[in-house]
Amino acid sequence: MDRILITGGQPLSGTIQISGAKNAALPLMTCGLLTDDRLTLTNVAKLADLATMAELLAQHGLDIFRDGRTLSLGGRITNTEAPYDIVRKMRASILVLGPLLARTREARVSLPGGCAIGTRPVDLHLKGLEAMGAVIKLDGGYIDATAPTGLHGANIVFPFVSVGATENLLMAAALATGVTTLKNAAREPEISDLAACLIAMGAKIEGAGTDSITIEGVKTLHGAQHDILPDRIETGTYACAAAITGGRIFLQNARIETLGAVITSLAEAGIEITEQDNGFWVNRKNGLHGIDVTTEPFPGFPTDMQAQFMALMSVAEGASMVTETIFENRFMHVPELNRMGARINAVGASAIIRGVPHLSGAPVMATDLRASVSLVLAGLAAKGETTISRVYHLDRGYESVEQKLAACGAKIERI
Repeated sequence: MDRILITGGQPLSGTIQISGAKNAALPLMTCGLLTDDRLTLTNVAKLADLATMAELLAQHGLDIFRDGRTLSLGGRITNTEAPYDIVRKMRASILVLGPLLARTREARVSLPGGCAIGTRPVDLHLKGLEAMGAVIKLDGGYIDATAPTGLHGANIVFPFVSVGATENLLMAAALATGVTTLKNAAREPEISDLAACLIAMGAKIEGAGTDSITIEGVKTLHGAQHDILPDRIETGTYACAAAITGGRIFLQNARIETLGAVITSLAEAGIEITEQDNGFWVNRKNGLHGIDVTTEPFPGFPTDMQAQFMALMSVAEGASMVTETIFENRFMHVPELNRMGARINAVGASAIIRGVPHLSGAPVMATDLRASVSLVLAGLAAKGETTISRVYHLDRGYESVEQKLAACGAKIERI
């Protein structure tokens, strides 16, 4: 099994090209189920999760062709079951449910898997579809859904913000009869990107990017071409890489407006951000300062940046606190960071980090996608060698991470 070996202590310097967003590409790929025409996506990263989604869509009947960073999807739906063997690998597989119901009036989708970071129920997806006329039963680990007369518009108020449920219902509503309103909808940039693609396909959507989205259903959608937005989590991760090593990196194609509280948190911690037309520079001029962050829906601090920021705070001056409000089991990286000399005490939903002068290299094990990259960051800053096992998690969400970091002076290799 692959491992990553890092010899730390090198300030990073150079340019990193930000790839297309994984969390935008996944729902965008499922849009291929909404039309018989071809959907062409550009700026598509090469990631394990996207390969899994392609495998899932192919068994539904879509023809999928990849040429570099361009992905073309099209064809008729020939199978409405999303099997456990594929869905268990990735939670985003649930996103085929809405499009399948909207197009074929039936779907059988395995309950999803993914990173073991806590309970992430699909209740909001199912309740929203039921409000739109779906009949849903849970049987043997599968969601059996039908819409005998098709889906219809509904007024849906989410009890809490859910990106996945917003995406699933947005796609389903695009082909439903009548008008659907989604209240307390997710405002993440990936939602706006999905809506832009659907509009290019002929959907009628207003309010994406706000907490109230209105969708007027249409009878059919057509093919389109859409360029996926840059990955804001990858952007934030490499910004932390510059900060934790005391380096200076230009993040090419990064969009500062998609980062929300990450930018203000970095600035508070002593990191200088200098924006240019095609990205921005990240530079640690002086020392790092410990600050407190709480994960929240966008534009708040993202849960997907929590582990990386905790690694950064582990070498900051003073104490800081990270509070996780989205997932209840997302501190599994804490023991591994402590193995490297960090002083982190996690109690309940909060972790107190007391900064240390430096970390020390050690053998560590990745537990989920973002925990994986937090250990890479720690290894970059640590004295000595760090070996990270179970790096298949990393490949799910970061494209060419060793090559990108090595090009900026990191001593990192896959073994």
